[in-house]
Amino acid sequence: MNVADEAQPVIELSGVHKKFGEIVALDGVDLSVARGEVVCVIGPSGCGKSTLLRTINWLEVPDSGQIALEGNPVGNVVKANGKVTPQSVKDLNRTRSRMGMVFQQFNLWPHLSVLENVTRAQKIVLRIPQKDAELIAHSCLGQVGLSDKTDALPDQLSGGQQQRVAIARALSMSPTLMLMDEPTSALDPELVGDVLGVLQKLAEDGMTMVIVTHELGFAAKFADRILFMDRGLIVEEGVPQQLLQNPETDRLKLFLKQLGEMNLTHS
Repeated sequence: MNVADEAQPVIELSGVHKKFGEIVALDGVDLSVARGEVVCVIGPSGCGKSTLLRTINWLEVPDSGQIALEGNPVGNVVKANGKVTPQSVKDLNRTRSRMGMVFQQFNLWPHLSVLENVTRAQKIVLRIPQKDAELIAHSCLGQVGLSDKTDALPDQLSGGQQQRVAIARALSMSPTLMLMDEPTSALDPELVGDVLGVLQKLAEDGMTMVIVTHELGFAAKFADRILFMDRGLIVEEGVPQQLLQNPETDRLKLFLKQLGEMNLTHS
């Protein structure tokens, strides 16, 4: 990799807008994420966090703005004459395959074994032969500590194990970028630690990640940068210690205060 490649953002958003009826989900978001950077996104419910992730990989089509993965457009292509045309389905799927997506709900195929869940997208999207896909799957399941669960069905696993299978499935596609939408929010508290441990290992291994999370402890420890969103905007961003301990905006101060009070109530 040359210096120019290292300097180029893995993902870059410019002036991205998205509305649902009268609700403004994204209000002109600009964002650049460097290679190997872990960015955690926090904010109140309905602030646009999940829409931000879903727009990056074109699961939600923005109303305006540009998105680029390693300098290549996502979703739309600007022709030489300046005309903007939609990316072909084939090219969009190829682009999406380089962005691993992990949802709150695990989205595993219930009738397929763990191994089949991890090999399926490799075979269909990347056209990887069965034997090679299984080798990759075994390696990825080993990364998330589930080498012994290859033959299990999803409903035979705990929620934490299912989420780790979902992470292994995303990793099996050799993504350039991992997008995670509240990956621990659907889990019982005692299962959260195993999933956070996997995310910690990915961060230490240099995976570029954008993680929507309410786990401030994880964000404080492993994020290179935290974004605070409200009403479709990135209101404040910075390194964890500065942003969480010395917030500049009243809106973030109020959010952190409310979050602290909520945690005290449930502790």
